[in-house]
Amino acid sequence: MVDQGELSIFYQGVKIEGYDAIIPRIGSSVTLYGTNVIRQFQLQGIFSATRAEAILKTRNKWRCYQLLAAEGIQIPKSLLPNFAQLDTMLLQEHFETPLVVKLQESTHGLGVILSESYHNAASTIEAFSRLKESAMIQTYVKESKGVDIRVLVVDGQVVASMRREARDGEFRSNLHRGATARIETLSEEEIFLSRKVCKIMGLDVAGVDILRSKKGPLVLEINSSPGLEGIETVSGKDVAGDIIKYVERRVRRRKKGRTSKTRI
Repeated sequence: MVDQGELSIFYQGVKIEGYDAIIPRIGSSVTLYGTNVIRQFQLQGIFSATRAEAILKTRNKWRCYQLLAAEGIQIPKSLLPNFAQLDTMLLQEHFETPLVVKLQESTHGLGVILSESYHNAASTIEAFSRLKESAMIQTYVKESKGVDIRVLVVDGQVVASMRREARDGEFRSNLHRGATARIETLSEEEIFLSRKVCKIMGLDVAGVDILRSKKGPLVLEINSSPGLEGIETVSGKDVAGDIIKYVERRVRRRKKGRTSKTRI
């Protein structure tokens, strides 16, 4: 609830107050409502492990790619088509088949389709368009062979990583799609890249998905509410504990800063 000079949050009729911090876990289906709630906490002066604005940047894949490309980050070549003007000649000039057609707000590999021909890609885009869904076309990184690297970053540091490999007959490496996973050692370039993209997007807690290509590591996706069960099981790392310790550090720092200002 908002009123002049007042921002309040209620849960089941009870006013929420007296908290120092929150750790958002916002699903893609409630992005707008969830970020409004987070912003309400932020405006109350409560620390949030993930800020509302950072979540909004990453949830729209095209916007995320725009921001990364502008900073010189390597990403899979992508095209946001307007179906009314989609020119298959443009696809043939800039992309090789197969092509990946992806919903802008896809999650867990849903809404991600591999198209073997330009005509099939155009037809898929048309189908999504008729359903009022925004989709983009992306180059398929063949050399990755259904493998990607998930990196967990907390407070600017890589705390865990794993290699995910798609099951036979599948190109999506999501664990929800039956992929397998194992511990993976990152290169210095991959560590630097993971930390840099989180800084660009304003994320202190994130999962960064990387594809290993002939051109070097490509950033496939940034997840502002990454799942922890899979990577904790594979790596043996207490990622949730790292997040809590980070939040505790930030809250102590904020309280110390307030105390210093009071004394002054």
